[in-house]
Amino acid sequence: MSKKHPIISVTGSSGAGTSTVKTTFDQIFRREGFTSVSIEGDAFHRFDRAAMKDELTKRKAGGDQTFSHFSYEANELGKLEEVFRTYAETGRGETRHYVHDDAEAAKYGSAPGTFTEWAPFAEGSDLLFYEGLHGAVKNGEVNLAALADLKIGVVPVVNLEWIQKIHRDKAQRGYSTEAVTDVILRRMHAYVHCITPQFTETDINFQRVPVVDTSNPFIARWIPTADESLVVIRFKNPRGIDFPYLTQMIQGSWMSRANSIVIPGGKMDLAMQLIFTPMIHRLVHESKRA
Repeated sequence: MSKKHPIISVTGSSGAGTSTVKTTFDQIFRREGFTSVSIEGDAFHRFDRAAMKDELTKRKAGGDQTFSHFSYEANELGKLEEVFRTYAETGRGETRHYVHDDAEAAKYGSAPGTFTEWAPFAEGSDLLFYEGLHGAVKNGEVNLAALADLKIGVVPVVNLEWIQKIHRDKAQRGYSTEAVTDVILRRMHAYVHCITPQFTETDINFQRVPVVDTSNPFIARWIPTADESLVVIRFKNPRGIDFPYLTQMIQGSWMSRANSIVIPGGKMDLAMQLIFTPMIHRLVHESKRA
């Protein structure tokens, strides 16, 4: 953690909805006049698309059926930790982009499935914002959780997470349901051992729970809407959280535990605005004082 240069880390698996959370944070930054630098977890993959394909072939030939982007060793977590630490100490750092498709290729000038060159952050930022798979990892080699000042987990119930991933990958990346299912199965070991433990380290978790039948996510024709969902918000440390204010401001919400509030799915953006705006102000205020 750093008083001078705060770091916000949003963590969730593929299809969890972290990009939607980033959009809300971008709105807060813009409205409140904060300058942020953003890094994507995909930028810290160890392999580009062709090299990852070769690595998967090699691993399968050696009997490893569980290697995926979720795996620690498929990512440059040491590099990510270095970026977090450097920013916390100096307000500087660097990042790159992983180019997913032709639209991004036109934007960044690099072929799909490759990385752009590393480039320094713009100077004068108020905070660093991370969004990706591994923003709160704490294992024997790295401790990213200790370096982030505010850690947020985005964790839909698993069937909903799979539905969101299947629909996104089919619509945006042209994959078949069978291909996405294969990826889900291959990632399960790392999901359990690398992704899930991070949600013990996060300060606040948002878990969307559908109230419609999602018992077979692999044949679902559409993603449950916000109005067909509830969101459970869990605070690791509820001290200082004004629950009566939140339940009054968010119609239809209630406390389910001493550290948790349940809200209608359509109120998630409002809840994030109410919860995070004062937290961000506090982080930036303390950084300016420091």
